[in-house]
Amino acid sequence: MATLAFLSRPIAYSAAFLLRTKPPRASHRLLLPKSLASSSSAAASCLTPPSPRGDPDPGQGADPTPLFLRPASHPVPAAALAAFRRRAEALVPASAPHLRRHLRWLLDDAAPDASSGSDPALLRAPLDELEALWLRHVRDRRPFQYVVGNEHWRDLVVAVREGVLIPRPETEAVVDMARKVEGFEAGWWADLGTGSGAIAVAVARELGPEGRVFATDVSEVAVEVARLNVERYGVQDKVEVRHGSWFEPLEDVKGKLMGVISNPPYIPTDDLPGLQPEVGWHEPKLALDGGKDGLEHLLHLCERLSSVLRPGGFFVFETNGNKQSEFLVELISTEWSSSFRDVEAVLDFADIKRFVTGYRR
Repeated sequence: MATLAFLSRPIAYSAAFLLRTKPPRASHRLLLPKSLASSSSAAASCLTPPSPRGDPDPGQGADPTPLFLRPASHPVPAAALAAFRRRAEALVPASAPHLRRHLRWLLDDAAPDASSGSDPALLRAPLDELEALWLRHVRDRRPFQYVVGNEHWRDLVVAVREGVLIPRPETEAVVDMARKVEGFEAGWWADLGTGSGAIAVAVARELGPEGRVFATDVSEVAVEVARLNVERYGVQDKVEVRHGSWFEPLEDVKGKLMGVISNPPYIPTDDLPGLQPEVGWHEPKLALDGGKDGLEHLLHLCERLSSVLRPGGFFVFETNGNKQSEFLVELISTEWSSSFRDVEAVLDFADIKRFVTGYRR
């Protein structure tokens, strides 16, 4: 989805850790727990705010680098780290056991060598910063992916931050669909509304020497984060991240693309207030808001699609589900039947018609 350029300091990364990778572990998918305020737990009621909170200024000295990419350079006595764990556990209400898993993952990210029993332990952030990060996650429902600065997606560890949509597991399927297209490896592909660049990087890693991905996004924050992920996975020779809205940055490749992939904003505006706080309060509205019926951006993509695809070119769009997918399949198959063929809705792993695919005639 396209993402909103929040006002914040630019990301600064040192070359020393741009290419750091993280050992595989169980993915910390975006969890959407029931509101803690609905619990009878006293801890829950005092930790869950009644309305969205503004993002507090982290201060002039705060490090904007995602936590998992920072060097472990802050020594902390083992006893102090153990005391922090006890304080953090005390904030977890019984109604939210997933928060205990998040605490373990936070400590794994923040103290990579803690299991060795070294004293002092070396942390990736000062202890008071970890305490503040944890409090915002528990109290303000800030997504855990923003706390640690990454999401596990396919076989990638994708850097994310505020202002960039967190990649969802169902979106992983678009990469597999693209890979099945004849001639995929040598093709030129577009990832429109790239966000974190997850799709672009995943596709690029499957391409041959001649394959390319053009990733576009209207958000400067998304462009920065996407470029970081492209660098971390060493696919700069295959992915070009371009700043601009949808097709605008692609004038030089019109009619040359083998495929177009997009996960645009598709949530109806009136549905936004009902989203879980982790999503509605913290993720960028521009990455979520699809207009009155959720179709504003999807229709724009459909209208311009034929101008960029070469004959036989493939497209896949993610949608809000059955109703949107069925509508788009009918619309494209009738309104643009002279331009497209084999248009169909494709199920996700929950048997929801999540995707619309087709080919340029």
